[in-house]
Amino acid sequence: MSPVLAGVLQLTALVAALALAYRPLGDHMAAVYSSPRHLRAEKILYRCIGANPDAQMRWPAYLRGVLAFSAVGVLFLYLLQRLQGGLPLSLGFASISPDQAFNTAASFVANTNWQSYSGEQAMGHVVQTVGLAVQNFVSAATGMAVAIALVRGFARSRTGELGNFWADLVRGTVRVLIPISVIGAVVLVACGAIQNFSGIHEVGQFLGGGHQQTNGGAVASQEVIKELGTNGGGYFNANSAHPFENPDAFTNLFEIFLILVIPFALTRTFGKLVGNVWQGYAVLATMGVIWLGFTALMMWTEFAHGGPALQAAGAAMEGKETRFGVGASSIFSVATTLTSTGAVDSFHSSFTAFGGGLQLLGMMLGEIAPGGVGSGLYGMLIMAVIAVFIAGLMVGRTPEYLGKKIGTREIKLAACYILVTPTLVLGFTAASMVLPDALGSMLNTKALGAGSHGFSEVLYAFTSGANNNGSAFAGLNANTPWYNTTIGLAMLLGRFLPMVFVLALAGSLAEQKPVPETAGTLRTEKPLFAGLLVGTILIITGLTYFPALALGPLAEGLS
Repeated sequence: MSPVLAGVLQLTALVAALALAYRPLGDHMAAVYSSPRHLRAEKILYRCIGANPDAQMRWPAYLRGVLAFSAVGVLFLYLLQRLQGGLPLSLGFASISPDQAFNTAASFVANTNWQSYSGEQAMGHVVQTVGLAVQNFVSAATGMAVAIALVRGFARSRTGELGNFWADLVRGTVRVLIPISVIGAVVLVACGAIQNFSGIHEVGQFLGGGHQQTNGGAVASQEVIKELGTNGGGYFNANSAHPFENPDAFTNLFEIFLILVIPFALTRTFGKLVGNVWQGYAVLATMGVIWLGFTALMMWTEFAHGGPALQAAGAAMEGKETRFGVGASSIFSVATTLTSTGAVDSFHSSFTAFGGGLQLLGMMLGEIAPGGVGSGLYGMLIMAVIAVFIAGLMVGRTPEYLGKKIGTREIKLAACYILVTPTLVLGFTAASMVLPDALGSMLNTKALGAGSHGFSEVLYAFTSGANNNGSAFAGLNANTPWYNTTIGLAMLLGRFLPMVFVLALAGSLAEQKPVPETAGTLRTEKPLFAGLLVGTILIITGLTYFPALALGPLAEGLS
C-alpha cells in the first residue's frame, strides 16, 4: 500500500469515527449542562468548595469564579514544583527554578501545556499526577464552562444570568471528561502504554560506556486527558512520538480522535441548547471545511518531497516517527495546531517550510477548526458575530445572530477578542528580535534560509503560547528567564483576557429580548453563511499575520 493511500484511509477512518460519536456525545453534553439534578459526588464537591450550584450568576460573578479558581491553580502548581525536592516519589529530581515553575504553572492552568523542560528528567510522580494531570482536567472543564455560558447568552433573553460556574466546572469534569478518560486509559494500556509509579531504570549502555535511563509513571491516564482536554503536555520529552505514550499506529489514530471529538461534538451541544440543531451544523461545516482543507494541504506539502534527499527517502521523513509515516504525522500535526492541544508525534521544525507555515497559520486562525475544548466553540461564535456584522454592512441591515441584535457594544467586545492574541504574538516576537539574549536562543541563524527559520521558531513559540496551543517548533532554547517569563505572560493573557470579552458579550446578549425573524433576516444555518464565515476567518487572519508569515515560512520556502 502506498503511503499516500494509507494516509487517506486513516483520514477516512477518523472522519467516520468522529461522525459516529458526534450526535451521542453532543446530546450528552447538552443534557449535562441543562440538567437540574446534581449527582451525589458533585454534591460532595460543592460542599467542599462552599458553592451553591443552583445560584445563577451574571457575567461579572461568572468571570470572578473563573479567575479566582485559575489563580488558585497557578499558585498551587507553582508551590508544588518549588517544593518538589522534599516530596515523596520525586525520583530524586530537584525543585524547579522560579521562572520555569511560573512558566509551567501558567502553562497548565491556561490549558496551554507548553513545556520548556524534559518531563522524564524534571518532574516526579507527585507533580505529574497531583499537579499537571489535575490541571489537564480542570483547565479543559473551565474552557467548556465559558463556552456554555456564551451559548446561554444566545439562548436566554431578558436576563443577565449565565448559569453557575462551579456547577458547570464540576459537571464538565465529573460527567464528561472523567468517564471518557477512564475508558480511553484502558484502551491505551491494552495497546501498550504504561501505567505505574516505578522509579528510574537503566535500560541500555552507550558505546562510550554511558547508560541510558528511563522512568515509568501514570502515563496512560495522563495521556488520555492530555488529548481529550486539548492540553498537550507530554509525560516524556518526545511527547506522543514516545512509545510509552503512543505505542502504535492504532493508538496514534485513537489519540487524534480524542483531540477532535469534544470540540466537534460541542457544535451539536450548541445547536441543542439554542433550540436549532441546524445552527450547530453550520458551525460544524465551517470547522470541518477548514480542518479538511488544512489536512489535505499538509499532506500534499509533505508528500511532494522535492529535492534529491527527500526523493530518496520517498517523502519528507526528517523528524517524522517511522512507525506512523508522513500521512499520520500530517493528520496529527493539523489536528494539534488547529486545536489548543500542543501534543506532537513528529518534529514540527522538520516539516517542510510550507508545512511549518500551515502549522503556524492553523494556530493564528485562533484555533477554531475545531479548536480547543470549549475555546474552539466560543472562538468560532465570536467569528460568527463578526461575519453577520459584515453581512449587515453589505446589505444595509442591523446585523442579527440567533435572534439577537449585534450592536455597538457587541461588536466592540468581539473586536477586542480578536485583537488580544495578535497583539501578544507580534509584540513579544518583535521584542525578541531586538534583544541579544533572546536572539541567542535561536539555533538556526546562519545557514541559507535559516534566518527565516530562526524567526519562525520565535514566532511559533509566541503563537503557540498566546493561542494556548503549547506545541513547540523546536530549535529554540526557550528555557531562559526571558522566554519562560514572556511566554508565561502570553499564555495567561492569551487565555483569560479573551474570556473577559466572551463573558461580557454573553451577558450583553442574555439581557436582550429576542428579535423576531423576518424575510430580511440572514439565514445563519445555510451553506451561504458557512461560506461567508470561512472567508471572514481567512481574511481577518491573513490581514493580521501575513507580514510575519512572509518573513518566516514563506521566505524560507521560496529561498
